[in-house]
Amino acid sequence: MSTGGAEGTEQGTARQAWLRTVAADVARLDRSSSAERAADILRRSITEGALPPGAQLSEIELTEVLEVSRNTLREAFRLLTHEGLLVYKLHRGVFVPELEERDVVDLYRLRRVLEVDVIRGLAERDPELPASRLEPLHDDVEAAEVAALADRWPAVGTANMRFHEHLIGLADSARMDAMTGRLLAELRLLFHVIATPRELHEPYIVRNRGLLELLETRKYEQAAVDLHQYLLDSEQGILEAFRAR
Repeated sequence: MSTGGAEGTEQGTARQAWLRTVAADVARLDRSSSAERAADILRRSITEGALPPGAQLSEIELTEVLEVSRNTLREAFRLLTHEGLLVYKLHRGVFVPELEERDVVDLYRLRRVLEVDVIRGLAERDPELPASRLEPLHDDVEAAEVAALADRWPAVGTANMRFHEHLIGLADSARMDAMTGRLLAELRLLFHVIATPRELHEPYIVRNRGLLELLETRKYEQAAVDLHQYLLDSEQGILEAFRAR
């Protein structure tokens, strides 16, 4: 995509920053399962908001920064296309998809099934949840609060994504963890419909803190009820933004 003036310069700067982040990620990877690991990096880039809906992916750029062959990159693209996180447009290339209103309803239905069930399951499966299991959620809440004070709202959104990822991680299910990676990436694509990140994320900073406190005090049923309403409210906000476009 090309734009003119200050907006184009800003997008170009953001793209270069993203490519540097990808290169840093590659340096930390081993060389096994290259296509899957390349897909992991691109999936995380979507989840963290670095690749917005409509962004085009360049094979030339990515083979260089990911340090993979063109065939390996195309396999990573194929994996993400199968997940619905990339789309191939004939004669144009590979793009991040733009989701629709029905995707909002579908994704939030899945979130309620997964996340609320995980919390309710703690009452039977792990009622004496060790404090160490909640440390990642505590770190996510603090990261969001610090980013909000610094007016870094995209970073607040990333901390929120990680909070929900770690929440589902309490289920100790490899299958649920794998599903969560795709779910949160698609969710972040929905968030781009709201023009002001602060408007989207600010109300949920305190609500994440409240959920964490309920988990710390083992009030799992109340946490499940609160999370169910939290997700309904979040869904409604996204739907209103779609309908206002």
